[in-house]
Amino acid sequence: MKRNDMLARLQSHSEPWDMVIIGGGATGVGIAVDGASRGLDVLLLEREDFGKATSSRSTKLVHGGVRYLEQGNVSLVMEALKERGILRQNAPHLVHDLAFVVPNYSWWETPFYGIGMKVYDLLAGKYGFGRSRILSLEETLEKLPNLQRDGLRGGVVYYDGQFDDSRLLMHLAQTAADHGATLLNYAPVTELAKDSAGYISGVIAEDAESGERFEIKAQVVVNAAGIFADSVRQMADPAAAKMLAPSQGIHLVFDGSFLLGDTAIMVPHTSDGRVLFAIPWHGHTLVGTTDTEIPGPSYDPLPFDEEIEFVLETAGQYLSRPPSRSDVLSVYVGIRPLVKAAGGGSGSTSALSRDHTIHVDQSGLLTIVGGKWTTYRHMAEDCVNHAITLGKLPDKECVTRTLKIHGYLEGVDDLDSFAVYGSDLEKVRAIAAQDPTLSEALHPALPYIGAEVVWAVREEMARTLDDVLSRRLRALFLNAKAAIDMAPAVARIMAAELGLGEDWLNDEVARFQAFAHKYEVV
Repeated sequence: MKRNDMLARLQSHSEPWDMVIIGGGATGVGIAVDGASRGLDVLLLEREDFGKATSSRSTKLVHGGVRYLEQGNVSLVMEALKERGILRQNAPHLVHDLAFVVPNYSWWETPFYGIGMKVYDLLAGKYGFGRSRILSLEETLEKLPNLQRDGLRGGVVYYDGQFDDSRLLMHLAQTAADHGATLLNYAPVTELAKDSAGYISGVIAEDAESGERFEIKAQVVVNAAGIFADSVRQMADPAAAKMLAPSQGIHLVFDGSFLLGDTAIMVPHTSDGRVLFAIPWHGHTLVGTTDTEIPGPSYDPLPFDEEIEFVLETAGQYLSRPPSRSDVLSVYVGIRPLVKAAGGGSGSTSALSRDHTIHVDQSGLLTIVGGKWTTYRHMAEDCVNHAITLGKLPDKECVTRTLKIHGYLEGVDDLDSFAVYGSDLEKVRAIAAQDPTLSEALHPALPYIGAEVVWAVREEMARTLDDVLSRRLRALFLNAKAAIDMAPAVARIMAAELGLGEDWLNDEVARFQAFAHKYEVV
């Protein structure tokens, strides 16, 4: 998947596309996979980098959603549990089982959560990841030796899934490309084109790198811009009412010693009404998340100080070594594209559903909003079905329920940092074998090597240090200081691959390091 090739495809394409997708997050890329695998002629345009916003900033879980079960949204939980199973089936190199323990400190919690998790098991049916059960005090501490022991009575263990969000997104983009889709990052849509009847006939876009402008015709234009979907709708109709109620959640990342073993903690009730997770991820401990209403979306949201204190305080109630600000290696913030409640009533965003909504406005713009990572495939199927009807496109059956995602490889070692490349693993290692300097660790605190940077530039359309250190590798999300320290070496490798000089290198390092400091907690 090479950017120059994708750009050349766009430049030489003279016929109207079947479908132009605006947005390169989980929803948009999932739609590209579905459409391309049905044989449709698909173009996806992303203003920044793939997954720059919400889709790289999740809690890293593929799950049914215990909280939604408590809210009574059984249909959403059943759908998510089914999709969880399909995702593990189609991308076993990126999705794996994870045991969660709900620690019990009150007499009523054990039977209450024990019954709740049995219902969760039943809803999963054949897509189950493991049977839940009640744990004794000793069994709970055996699984979670770092758990706060004062008042602990036992726990309930259940099973869900874990993944690397931006790595899966990249493999979905490659899957779409493998099936003939054209995908371009750093290609903002600046305008929606309309015919004489006021019906959308395509888009005006540009290549942010060269400034080249494109007038692109399409049978259907899909607005899959996630947290920015309202601004795309307002391109079509400046008076369009907002559909989203954005909410941000933060995640704190600590050293792996805060959560020994391979079991996660799930706290079902926090003071802000959300579930809090402490999970092992890439050798570190990730704790989150919060729920804070915000006025609008941004690509690089910042944590509020009270959110940081909330997560530290809540985690300290459950971990035998309460974490402090000085223990935080990185803090990242994600914004949820929650659909506004019917009637526009106010209230906590934590109560809003994660169901998705598809809307077609009077100009024919098809918008999909809401949903969650776990259900991306079902959302895409639903959206493409609507697009086929709207655009009178060839009606072919969806094939993604059994479609193997790029990199598909069974039996990967989850402890191997290269496992996320799946079947591309040996190609990355071959780059390292050709140049011994590319096999050296880029920083002693993280497992990444120079060959991975070369791969990201050559095969995954990485253009900036942020692309590489935040999303192709997860350095910035795991250890902000290490990512800052790695930046010059990574930029030098990138400059050599991209044919860029010292001016680019120096400017890019300065830009990234200034940006990366926002991930540090002081």
